[in-house]
Formats: sequence, structure tokens, C-alpha cells
Amino acid sequence: MLLSKTEAKKRIEKLKKVINHHRYLYHVLDKPEISDAAFDTLKNELEELELKFPELITPDSPTQRVGGKALDKFKKVNHEVPMLSLTDAFSEQELEEWQERIQKLIPSEKMDFFAELKLDGLAVSLVYNKGLFFEGATRGDGRTGEDVTQNLRTIESIPLRLRVPEEKELREAGFSESQVKNIIRTAKEEIIEVRGEAIITKKVFEELNKILKKENKSLLANARNAAAGSIRQLNPRVTASRHLDCYIYSLVTDLGQTRHQEEHALTKLFGFKTIKHNNFCSNLEEVIKFHHSLEKQRESLPFEFDGIVTVIDKIELQKKLGVVGKAPRWMIAYKFSPKEATTIVEDIRIQVGRTGVLTPVAVLKPVEIGGTIVTRATLHNKDEIKRLGLKIGDTIIVGRAGDVIPDVRKVLPEFRTGKERNFKMPEKCPVCGGKIEKEGPLTRCLNKKCSVRHRRELYYFTSKNAFDIEGLGPKIIDALLDNGLIQDSADIFDLKEGDLIPLERFGEKSAQNLIKAIDERREITLDRFIISLGILHVGEKTAQDLAKKIGSLENLSKATLEELLSIENIGKIVAKSIYDWFRDEHNKIFLKKLLARVKIKNISKKTKGKLTDKTFVITGVLDSMSRQIAKEKIRALGGETMESVSKNTDFVVAGKEPGSKYNKAKELGVKIIIEREFLKMIS
Repeated sequence: MLLSKTEAKKRIEKLKKVINHHRYLYHVLDKPEISDAAFDTLKNELEELELKFPELITPDSPTQRVGGKALDKFKKVNHEVPMLSLTDAFSEQELEEWQERIQKLIPSEKMDFFAELKLDGLAVSLVYNKGLFFEGATRGDGRTGEDVTQNLRTIESIPLRLRVPEEKELREAGFSESQVKNIIRTAKEEIIEVRGEAIITKKVFEELNKILKKENKSLLANARNAAAGSIRQLNPRVTASRHLDCYIYSLVTDLGQTRHQEEHALTKLFGFKTIKHNNFCSNLEEVIKFHHSLEKQRESLPFEFDGIVTVIDKIELQKKLGVVGKAPRWMIAYKFSPKEATTIVEDIRIQVGRTGVLTPVAVLKPVEIGGTIVTRATLHNKDEIKRLGLKIGDTIIVGRAGDVIPDVRKVLPEFRTGKERNFKMPEKCPVCGGKIEKEGPLTRCLNKKCSVRHRRELYYFTSKNAFDIEGLGPKIIDALLDNGLIQDSADIFDLKEGDLIPLERFGEKSAQNLIKAIDERREITLDRFIISLGILHVGEKTAQDLAKKIGSLENLSKATLEELLSIENIGKIVAKSIYDWFRDEHNKIFLKKLLARVKIKNISKKTKGKLTDKTFVITGVLDSMSRQIAKEKIRALGGETMESVSKNTDFVVAGKEPGSKYNKAKELGVKIIIEREFLKMIS
């Protein structure tokens, strides 16, 4: 279905919120609520929409970054070369479109490929100093990971000392005399970094779950989560007991290699485990054949994998193609086709979301798809149920796009017995009994005090894009509500250590840590404050536009509909939602209470400073601060930040791995400054 730009924008905003939520649960809290495959599908949909509407790409998009931040329980490690994420393809057509896109950037070059299995595990970086295993780290957010050296040392397939190849071996592998000498010298005397995947094999995974079942403990969800959880154990003995394996797929250190396949050959010679099934492909047709062949072998191989990674083999071409956002142009993950199964819809229940939207959810007779037991599938709205012609009791086909999110594909009416029942959306909220309102295909609870809706508003208030209170996740918020310690978001800032210590999961130290985290968030920027309010239709980009144009919360609360509509990208529905929110008596009381406990760092649109009337565009990764902080500093000094480069741009700040904005600046003759020069300007 083709989407208009307006529809795509709405869908993109929703996808970003959901992806950021689940990314936080998985990478920061280690408590995923959906599978990694389901997460990949959400990201793939977002990438496809942004590819079709590149003007809708924003710096906060999950596609522009790699992942969540490193856990505090491990020492942090900076990756000198970022650990990048991959773009996904789920069909031959998407793979061919990828080739067409990059061929336009290198029109005279012939591309050949190296295809390797995309393992289900945890990406790790291994650093060797003078041949000895020196440091092992997780991906983290791509720039900063977790030091898990001691845990990685327990994996038998990771050598504690590099094997130094013999000259004869290197010559037979096709390396020149000068390369041979350099490779041996570097392996003995300098630093070598490789990257790979720590995994748990199918056999070990099954054995671990058998043991856990006998001990009446919670079973491991899947091999990927099991590997990630094992690597993140504080006690290396626990990691050792999990019998992990590790396969290397990349050599970061420049040893004169000219092709990606040479990296595999070298790492194998150094003593690392590599996958023998990986294959050189001279064209895309061979890649597709290799993909189909592996899909047939999938069940017989000893480890879980969900597709193949297709890499441009020539390193010279990789450098020419570069990186777009946080993903290399020269590499793509070609996922396997959907898996499907039949099951029965035992019931349809209603889930109430943060904004009061009532979403029908199919309760399924448990069925296994791609190694995961599926018991729920979202039905989105009443229109989707009507389109499917679905009844309670129907036999259906349920699948996962690319092994991912449960999706009702088709109803099989031929299995009907006459006992099936039609489903009707409720006339009242099933949680609070409050009034509901129909808004196009959506149905919404109007009771702002609805208990489920209220809890989810609190979850949102403390989330990463809002107040970002570390350690204050859904389970802690539930405990605070259930014990009567908070009634609304403002009450969070009244909590004391003594309130927390009696609660389950809390001791003196954990209580101190949470109170400290809360205190550190008593001051917040205006855009984040606006996001935290959870105003219907107001996402991160809209909040930033409001903060920039309106300048203060006082001005925003008094803004007329006409003033709101005058702001770029804000239409009638969004303007009305903002206008109504600030005139609601309940919201006024809450806002007064909250502002007595927190301080907003107002950055007025009239701010004057050393950067007044100067416009900046930031590209690449900055070492000293995040892009968001850099933008805040520019605005605080009177400058403006833009997302695209034009002739009116005064400066482009270029960090490491700058993107297309860097080239655009060069074309237009816009002044490009490096991070050191930028720091002088804002000091």
C-alpha cells in the first residue's frame, strides 16, 4: 500500500517510539519484551519508509544510530572504529534495489560479494596486544561498549594468544612478500582487533533449558538472548558454565588486505574459528542461490542464524561507498523468508495504550514459529479485523515477516464449524469503564485517569526521550504505584531512600542509586519536558520545533491555535491537541505541581550570544559530546541547527565518519570545521 507523505510521517513517528522503547528494554535493561527478529522487522519497515521519504529522516531516528548505551555494571570501552549496524533486506527485490542504489555511486566498478551466515548471538570486539588477548567488549551503542574481557576469556574458541602464521601459509593464501612480513610483525609486536559473534549452539541451548527445567527455574527464551545474557554475567564462572562459542567475521586492523575474504583467511590463520559455509559470490545471482541453499540447510546446522550478510568484497569499494547514518552502504543483511503456521484464535482481547487507544489483540492457541512459541498477534484496529473477515474461533495462518512479529496472514473459513463468534469493539473502556471515542479506524478511551493508560503515561514520562531516569523502568513504577508511593509523575521527585528500601528488589545501595538518578534529572531541556507530558500527536521532532519556535513553556501554554499553526510541520490536528492539553484543568494542576519540583532550561528563540544568526549542520560522530548536546550548546549561544545543508548554512561540523552532508557542503562551498575548531567556538 502506497502511503502519502503525511501518512508516512505518522507511521515513522510511531515506529520510532516503539523501536526506541524496545531498544531500551533489550540493550539497557536486559529485559526484552519482543524477540530480536520482531525488533528487526520494525527497524526494516522504518528503513524502507525513510528510503522512500528521505526528507523525513531525523537525527533521533533509530536508523541513525546503532543501539542502546553500555551498562554501568561493566567498565566502558570506546571503539576506535565504530561497530556499525546493518540494513535489512527480506526479498530478492530489496536486495536488487540495494545493488542498484550503490552501483549509482560507483557506476564504472564491477562488484563481487562475500556472503556469510548472519548468526544469532552477541556481537563482540576482541583486541590483542603483542599477540595476547588484551580486551573484549560488546557493541554497546556502537561507539562505547562494555568490557567483558573476563567472560570472553572463558570461551574456548577465543585464543588467549594469537597463532602467528608461518610465512609459507601466508604465501599459499595469496599474500605478497611485503604483506607476509607486515602480518607476522604486527601479530607479534602490535595491536590487532577482530570482531565476531558470541553464540550458544542449538545443542547447548537445549541442554541448558533441560537443566533449568529440572531446577524449576525460568527457561532461556532463545539462543540469542541466552548468549547475550551469558556474556553479561558479572560472575565469569556462570559464563563458563554456558559453554559459549565464538565465530569471527571481520578484521578491523589494516594488514594490507584488499578483499573481505582475505580477512576471513587471516583470522583463521591467527587461530580464530570461522564459518566454513561462508562463500565468495561473483554476482548477485550467486548470492541469491547461496541464500536459498542455506535456507534449506538451516535446520541441520548446529547454530541459529536468520539470513546471510552480503558484503562488497573489494575493500577499496567499501571505502568509496562509505557509511550512511550508522550503516555501511557496502553491506546488507539478507534475511530468510517468512515462516508460517496454522492455529486457532481462541479470543480477541483489548489492550489500552498510553494515549488511550484500544487495540484488539488475538489470543492464539500456542504455536511454534521459527523456534518461538506465539500466543498473541496484534490486530491493529477494527478495520483490520473486517479486512481479514476474522471471527473468534477461526483457524488462521499466522506468520512472521523475516522470522519476526506475529502477523495474522489469512483466515481459513473452510474450517468453520458454526460455533465461531463475531467480535465487536466495546462501547466502554474495558479497564475503567470510561467513555470511548471513535477516531477513524481508532477507538480511544477518554478517561485520562484510566489505570492502564495512567501507568503507561508514567513509563513514557521516565523514558529515554523524556526525563530519561536511569533505573526507573516499568516494574519499579508498578511497585511505586501499587504501594501508594506515587500518584502521578510529579510525585517521583518527592521520593526518599526510606520510601524505597522496604520494597522488594531494593536495598540501601539500590535505593541510593535511584534517588541519585532522579535528582540528576531535576533540570531538563524544554523539548524533553514537552515530550514527557505525553501530549497526543506530539513526538520528539514536534517537541523540538515547539521548543525552538515558542521558546518557553509559559509561551507554549498561552499559545493560540493560530500561533501553533504558524509553526512549520504542525497541522490542525496537532495544534488542536496541544491547545486543548494546556487548557485542561487537570493538566494545569499537574503542571503546576511538576514545575514546583523540576526546572526547565529554557532556550529562548530570542537568545543572543556569540553564535547569533549562525546556522550549523552536524555530521558524523563527535568524540567529546553527543550530537544532541552539541545542538543544545549551539542554541544556548544563539545559533541555529539544521538537518540539511544549503547555501545558507554557515558551518558544517564534521565528526568521524561524516555522511553525505559533508560532500554536500563541499559542493556548495560551505565552511567545514572539525570538532576541535567547533569546541573553540562554543567555549
